[in-house]
Amino acid sequence: MINHPTIAVIGAGVMGEAIISGLLKNGVAQPESICIADPLVDRMTDLQAAYGVKQLSDNAKAAEGADLVVLSVKPQNLNKVLSSLKGRIDAQALVFSIIAGASIQSISSGLDHNAVVRCMPNTPAQIGKGITVWTASLAVSEDQKDLARQVLEAMGEEVFVEEEYYLDMATALSGTGPAYVFLFLEALIDAGVHLGFPRRIAEQLVFQTLRGSLDYFEMKKEHPAHLRNQVTSPGGTSAAALYYLEKAGFRTALSRAIWAAYERSVELGQGKTVHVPEKNSQE
Repeated sequence: MINHPTIAVIGAGVMGEAIISGLLKNGVAQPESICIADPLVDRMTDLQAAYGVKQLSDNAKAAEGADLVVLSVKPQNLNKVLSSLKGRIDAQALVFSIIAGASIQSISSGLDHNAVVRCMPNTPAQIGKGITVWTASLAVSEDQKDLARQVLEAMGEEVFVEEEYYLDMATALSGTGPAYVFLFLEALIDAGVHLGFPRRIAEQLVFQTLRGSLDYFEMKKEHPAHLRNQVTSPGGTSAAALYYLEKAGFRTALSRAIWAAYERSVELGQGKTVHVPEKNSQE
C-alpha cells in the first residue's frame, strides 16, 4: 500500500478538479502533496485557493517525484502532453489516464513508461456519485492497483475489467451516459411546461419522479420491463405514451446514439482528429 502518495494532476479541468476534491475529502492525499499543471493560470489559481494544492505551468516539473501522475487532458491535446512528460516520470510512479479513447499502449509509448491505468469515470464523480470502469497494464503492481482503487472510490463506485476494449464501451454507456440522462430530463421538463405547468413545478415533478423511480428499481431489484408493466394498464395513459415512444423509435434511437459514441471513442483511440475551436487549456 502506498501511504500519503504525492500526486500530479495534469489538466485542471472539471474531472481534474473532481479527482482532487475526492482525494482530499476521503483523506487519500493532503493538499500539499498534490500539484496541478495547466496552461490556464487563472484556473490553477482558483483550484489552489479552493483546495490548497500546489500549481505549476510546467507538466514535467509537476510530475517530478510524483507517485501518481493523473492525465486529465482533452484527447486533442494528448500528444503534446505526452511529449512534455516523456522520460520525465519516475520509474516507480503510476500513470493514471482518464482520457477518452487513449489506449494504454499509446500512453505507455508516448511516455516511455510501463505502469499505466486507464479508466473512464463520469460526471457524477464530481459529487462522489460516479462510476468508473478501469483496467491496468501488466506492469502495474498490486500496491499501485490499490492506490488506483483509492482514487476511484473517492469519486464513487469502480469496476475493474481485464480487457481494455471494455473501456470504449464504458465511454459510450456510462461515461457519456449522464448526457443522455440530462437530455431526457430537459425533454420531460419542457413537455411539462408545454402542458401548462410553471417550470419550477415541472422541474420538481420530473426530478422526484426520476429519483423515486431509481430508488424503487434499486429496492425491488426486478427487471425494468417488469416494473414498467406494473404501471402500464391496458388502454391507459402509460400504454398510450409508451406506444408512441415505441412507434417513434425511442429504443432504436438511444441504442444508435450509444453505438455512435462507442465508434467515436474507437476513432479517438486510432488518432483521428477532433475538430474543435482552438484554445489554450489542456482540459
